[in-house]
Amino acid sequence: MPTSPTTVLIVGSGPTGLTLAIELARRAVDVRIIDKTPGFPRSSRAKGPNPRSLEVLEDLGVVGEVLAASSAPLPMRKYRNGVPIADAAPFADARPTPDAPYDRPRMIAQWRLEEILRARLAEYGVRVELGSELVGLAEGRTSVTAALAGGGEIEARYVAGCDGGHSAVRKLLGVPFEGKTDETQMMVCGDVEAEGPDRGFWHQWFDEDGAVMLCPIPGTRSGWWFQAGPETDASGAPVPPSLDSFRRLFAKHTRLPGSGLSDATLLSTYRVNERLAERYRVGRVFLAGDAAHVHSIAGGLGMNTGIQDAYNLGWKLARVASGRADPALLDTYEEERLPIAADALDLSAERLRATMEAIRKPGGGLDSAVSERTNGLGGGYRRSSLATGGGTGRLRAGDRAPDAPCRDLATGTPRRLFEAFAGPHFTLLGFGPGTAQALREAAGAHDGELRAYGVDVGGPHGLADDGGHARTAYGIGPDEDLLVLVRPDNHVALIIPPGDLGAVGAYLNGAALERA
Repeated sequence: MPTSPTTVLIVGSGPTGLTLAIELARRAVDVRIIDKTPGFPRSSRAKGPNPRSLEVLEDLGVVGEVLAASSAPLPMRKYRNGVPIADAAPFADARPTPDAPYDRPRMIAQWRLEEILRARLAEYGVRVELGSELVGLAEGRTSVTAALAGGGEIEARYVAGCDGGHSAVRKLLGVPFEGKTDETQMMVCGDVEAEGPDRGFWHQWFDEDGAVMLCPIPGTRSGWWFQAGPETDASGAPVPPSLDSFRRLFAKHTRLPGSGLSDATLLSTYRVNERLAERYRVGRVFLAGDAAHVHSIAGGLGMNTGIQDAYNLGWKLARVASGRADPALLDTYEEERLPIAADALDLSAERLRATMEAIRKPGGGLDSAVSERTNGLGGGYRRSSLATGGGTGRLRAGDRAPDAPCRDLATGTPRRLFEAFAGPHFTLLGFGPGTAQALREAAGAHDGELRAYGVDVGGPHGLADDGGHARTAYGIGPDEDLLVLVRPDNHVALIIPPGDLGAVGAYLNGAALERA
């Protein structure tokens, strides 16, 4: 018989699964998270969160630790025939703005990011259950039974597959994973120890007949990410990655002694895959992260898209599980996130083409993979069933809700809008004194699931927009009175005049789902 009934079972404990687990646990949803591996991997495949994921991590309460354990992107030093010929710093001109506090991605080993997320999850009393391999799924009327290797079972109301590109959950559901694998775009990867190269640069040796890339791993004294075009044997077949093959490739392209490399770990062969799950939901089972979409590493979108999947799904699962929302809300997860993943596949493919074209010429490098769109800040849900109301000259329902520096009227201290948003609640912003009564009514009617803040309104939760940054970010004129309802995942739900306050209650009660 199944044991330990739970509300949500998460399969896979990478960044996507851990983000989802924290999202649920902080909303007091009973959650279990399992992983088939016997121990936590020291994987450093993904190089770190982009600006939008940093906003998510701030909301989860871990961004300070992530910033402390990571580094800013390093300048890229590019070589030809072993000689340095160009440096590039693609984020040199980036600056934080009042509406977007993170201006560039951060570099951190994936295993270190996972450590930080696991520690946060443990604060809610939840720990990853290792050595638990999913081998079967059986959905009943009100729950799903997950069968584990060895004979164990877990019963859950919902299951989330966050178990990577080879997802057992996706395969058990029979969801097609359409796309292609490009066998010509192949790389070998690993972590190595190296002495000698300057750790202030991401070194990139591109030659006519191959490439080697060496990037220092933050938080280590001599650890590096190693990537290279594969070595081939006499027949032209790729040689499996090993320390010896890494040394030969390193010596060939850098003209430095291969003996400078040691302790190669996490060796793997990477091929460019571009695949997208046909569906993100089958009954009570969901797919997220690489289980739902995979693409090239160009642009660094893989882990980030997964983290943002979990951020979208978590609050919706929690509201349905607690009885605060109709189960139809769960359909909006696929509606909103599948188009984002499709766009990420296209963007990654575009950046890969740009990079491959650039490196054919001396001075080209991985900086060609970077664009304004890879920061993750532009992805919104304007076409979603949940984007039902209003807009301004700058913002519409479904858009990411901007940050802005304000002043707390009660304490006189600085307070950013993101600090007001942080947590599992909806946020109602009232711009202008004409919203005061509506804010009071909304706070009283929806206590516990909504927090109301007046911007230049006054009151116990008042914020002063001294620099005008909040009104500018939201496109609201100095004499306008408007209400802005912000979802728990910091996207705009409604922009309405204060006289339409009833729309807030209708939204929270599920009226927005009538178009789903």
